[in-house]
Parts: sequence; C-alpha cells; structure tokens
Amino acid sequence: MTVDVLRAGPLTTVQDLGRPGWAHLGVPRSGALDASALRLANRLVGNATDAAGLEVTAGGCSLRLSSAGTVALTGACAPFSVDGRPAAYGVPVAVPAGAVISVGRALYGVRSYLAVAGGIAVEPVLGSRSTDTLSGLGPAQLRDGDRLPLGSAGTPSTVDFVPWEPPPAALHLWIRLGPRDGWFTREAVEALLGTAYTMSPVSNRVGARLTGAALPRASGVQAAELPSEGVVLGAVQVPANGQPLIFLADHPTTGGYPVIGVVDDVSPLAQAAPGTTVRFHGSER
Repeated sequence: MTVDVLRAGPLTTVQDLGRPGWAHLGVPRSGALDASALRLANRLVGNATDAAGLEVTAGGCSLRLSSAGTVALTGACAPFSVDGRPAAYGVPVAVPAGAVISVGRALYGVRSYLAVAGGIAVEPVLGSRSTDTLSGLGPAQLRDGDRLPLGSAGTPSTVDFVPWEPPPAALHLWIRLGPRDGWFTREAVEALLGTAYTMSPVSNRVGARLTGAALPRASGVQAAELPSEGVVLGAVQVPANGQPLIFLADHPTTGGYPVIGVVDDVSPLAQAAPGTTVRFHGSER
C-alpha cells in the first residue's frame, strides 16, 4: 500500500516524534513540532503514537491512496476532502482505493497533521523517519510525484468527535534566564520579560523569529565574540540585530550568538501564525 503525492504544497514533510539523544554528534531532535497533534492523529487511525505521518504547513497538499484505508487530520484546522467531498476534521475517515485526499490552506494555526493507517514507512535514519530541514537527515521534503510506502494498518478508533480550540492570539511562554543573560543590559532583560513580541513571517522549523524591543548587550561585551557552544530546544538566541530567536525542532546543536534564556515548552509555537503576540515570563521551575 502506498501514498502518491499529487500536490506537495509549500512545505509537507514526513515527521514522527523525532530522534532524541544524538545532540553530542551534532544531530538535533527534529520530529513533529506539534507532537500532541501527531499522537492524536495516529491514535485515531489505529497507529502507534510514534508512527510517522505528514506535517502539512499552511498551504495544504493532495494525495492518493493506492488501496482503501483510513486517514485523520489534526493540528491546524484546514479544509479537508476525499474525492471532492468534505471530510470531518479530527476523526477517522475511511478512504476508498484511488481516492484523492485534499488538505487545504490552514484556517487556524499553521501545521496540520495527516495520519494514514499503517504509518508512513520510509526508511528510518538514526531511529526516526523525521525530515530534518536543517541537516537534510531523513526523507526529503515532499515533492509532486513522490510515492510513499505504508506499513501494516491496525484497527481505527471509533471516536466520532474530538474537541478543538483555535490557537490563541497571544502566547505566554515561561523562560529560564541563562546561560548568557549576563551578556545583556538590565534593560534588555526587563524588555524581554516586560514587553510583547510578534511572530515573524520568516519563522520556520529551525526557529521562531520574533520582532519587538531589541535586546542590547552590556557595554563590556558589545564587540565580544562568543565561541560556538551547545544549544538546546527552546534556547532563545540573540543575534547582532538584538531580535530574539527561539530554537525549535530542527535547530542547530551549536551556536555562536549568546543565549539569554531557555523556554520551558515550545510546543505552543507550532501553531503560532505570523503576527501572533508572544510574551515571556520568568520561570524558577
């Protein structure tokens, strides 16, 4: 059983729950940005929660199943149809052999997750089938005409309704300061924790770029060069323009700009569209 890609859309990738544990070799975790949405989609079609599905970013995609199967769409709410007939969001949907599955442009949120019974069975790399858009590990970004293998299907869920809320217009993120908050002025730290930032349209799976109050360095390190050091998921790096960047799933494992703090949980950023307000709050947890 296979899936033929008729229209890949602007950015559709294969994602599972990633490849943790390889940062010491320079390999980031990668995986679905909205892991809970992928887990839900997999449960709905009877897959293991760590099975690979498709992360469909903003612009949608169109696919064809070679044999009858079951699919489910979660994450960003988007128009969803089978052979032109509207299909339900967030429930198992039976698909006849040869039918065309279409996911439209996201109405709320950014990334939809399409699970197919059996899971996307491309060859794993370092234990994961995830596409890493920064390093190129895993399968390539989907292109028109691609054919993806599927695994053995399980028994779909009998759920007929899943509650869903649109992503909020403002996100509140908890951040632990350090390790390089000392490189910044007191006013910079106050601005980070006391003003609102806006999600930039140039954000991607590598990082969420924010625009707002610049974060100036302290006088003693204004021209200093920081040797590359390890960075982690959620690290808030501040490049030369002073605008913070939050590292997401495909982030590099080292960086040369100072990290002013680390966000406890980046998952809300998976569905944050450009223009979303982001506020940071100090965390002692």
